[in-house]
Amino acid sequence: QVQLVESGGGLVQAGGSLRLSCVASGRTFSSYDMGWFRQAPGKEREFVATITRSGINTAYAESVKGRFTISRDNAKNTVYLQMNSLKPEDTAVYYCAAGGGYLITTGPGYDYWGQGTQVTVSS
Repeated sequence: QVQLVESGGGLVQAGGSLRLSCVASGRTFSSYDMGWFRQAPGKEREFVATITRSGINTAYAESVKGRFTISRDNAKNTVYLQMNSLKPEDTAVYYCAAGGGYLITTGPGYDYWGQGTQVTVSS
């Protein structure tokens, strides 16, 4: 079992930056590929970014490529999402997830989910 707790969300103006963190507890963090997803009001959950267990390989949604960076620190059991050049359309609840597959971009590929952190970008 893995417990995930996100933090770092908040209200920011368009063009600003935020860094989300997700701390994992329970079983060995480094044995899981990690992902970030988001869900805006009235919309389905969508993939944002994923990172492999070693941290070497990453993948991003086209909508965030070049603006967001996923990283992890296995010594701290933490995965991060650095979000730059934020846009109002980035407003959503952001969730981190732990799974067992290589660069999976769909929700069913992940076994554990956090409760989410709200990101609001004002125009």
